[in-house]
Amino acid sequence: MTKSTRNWIGLTALSLGVFMALLDVTIVNVALPTMVRDFNESFNNVQWVLNAYSLVLGVTLLIVSKIGDMYGLKRVFVISLAIFVLASAVNGMAPNLLILDIGRGVQALGGAGMNALAMALVAVSFKGSKRGVALGILGSVIGLSSASGPLVGGYLVAQFGWRSIFYVNIPIGIIAIVLTMIYVDEVPDLSKNHHIDFAGMILSAGSLFALIYGLILKENHQHWSWTSPQMLGWFGAAIVFFALFIWVEGRIKQPMVNLAMFKNPHFVGTVMVALALGAGIYSYNTYLTALMQNYMGYSALQAGVRQLTISIWSLILGPLTGYLGNRYSKKWMISGSLFLGGIGFLMLANVMTVNVSFAELWPGMVLMGITNGLVNPLLNSTGMEGVQVREMGMASGLINVFRQIGVTLGIVSMGLVQSNVYEQYLTAHMGQVNMPHAAATAIHKALVNAGPFSGHGIAFSARLSKMPFAHDLQQVVWQGYANGTRAVTLTAAGIVVVGGLCAAVLMRNRRITSAKQD
Repeated sequence: MTKSTRNWIGLTALSLGVFMALLDVTIVNVALPTMVRDFNESFNNVQWVLNAYSLVLGVTLLIVSKIGDMYGLKRVFVISLAIFVLASAVNGMAPNLLILDIGRGVQALGGAGMNALAMALVAVSFKGSKRGVALGILGSVIGLSSASGPLVGGYLVAQFGWRSIFYVNIPIGIIAIVLTMIYVDEVPDLSKNHHIDFAGMILSAGSLFALIYGLILKENHQHWSWTSPQMLGWFGAAIVFFALFIWVEGRIKQPMVNLAMFKNPHFVGTVMVALALGAGIYSYNTYLTALMQNYMGYSALQAGVRQLTISIWSLILGPLTGYLGNRYSKKWMISGSLFLGGIGFLMLANVMTVNVSFAELWPGMVLMGITNGLVNPLLNSTGMEGVQVREMGMASGLINVFRQIGVTLGIVSMGLVQSNVYEQYLTAHMGQVNMPHAAATAIHKALVNAGPFSGHGIAFSARLSKMPFAHDLQQVVWQGYANGTRAVTLTAAGIVVVGGLCAAVLMRNRRITSAKQD
């Protein structure tokens, strides 16, 4: 078997690992209602099945990246795969919510290693123009996995129950482990004369934990002020830990993160694009799924099938971007694609009315999908340009950290925008509904407390639907939700446009010609 064939089979193994790790960020969304019933827990409690994964993933990405750089990218990737598979088995058998939450945290630890190191292994394994193609394929897998969670999850939950979303990882993970061990070459041992930067690891983990946990709290308590003691405490801790991290990293010989990477405008532009992609495209998928299921009446599977309008472009464009990126400016392709996504969001905002239909949504969704399908693969390849082999794991980890923080930050920010617009509309227009004052006050309070996602269930409940004022009330709730979702869509448009500007201003046109990369 030729070296080239081995590398392409190895790419398949790495792609399987990344697909599982990122799919598990979104696949659980559609299973939450079933878990609520099975565990007899509140929705807020069950939501920690999502939060535990996101929190541990974000906190450990940089640490695992550094360990991979020090002790072997392949070795740590395989260990991460094994942890992910074992945790998936535990999650599938979880007898209660506590075990499932713990298992999800452990699963995220494995997912962090798979996410952070796959890109670096691909960049090391492939040379010259093949590197761009291979990273393009991996980027398409990243985009496809993140966008196809509702479809895959919806099918598995409907056919086999929620436990199947974890059990399916076991055979795929075992195949990925075997293929990786056989067909992926280890990076030369870089651990000699390396010292573990324990202070850097602890401070980076503390800063990311405080930031992400604070954002999760804000998402779950949207009426808390940003200046409330809880928010100031967590965000203040994040800033203090981060400042100490920068101070420590600048004063030791072998830091966890080479801060000189952030003196490079090109790399800064790359991570800013990753942040915009997470905060704009991936975060918006959460709100699009809620719109389709909660207000348009689609099942989880039906919504997932329609969202193929977005995810299919990653599959189509990923391999193509490798060829295009070797011939044309990655900088302008990324920037132009993000501006195209901004146009797509504006198209979506324009049709966001009470009577919105899928026929009106799909043109904007196609532009979203094209943006994701082009930017993600190009981001991977351009992010590795100029990075030395011994730092490829960390560079990959930083790109993934910014993407993951973007997702969390985007979901929280968009949720606040939607809730504020939704509540303002309800407050201004419920007085126009002809119903008793006491009923109006109680229903308004219930709708505000439930939030935009659950307001439809209250307004269209069997009890309220029998009231003489039901139709007028339902129209107000629908319009408030439509206005809030339009505001969310415009927010997403602004985020991707800013990302496009960062790419245009900061990124540089480069070719992979450096001897240290080849």
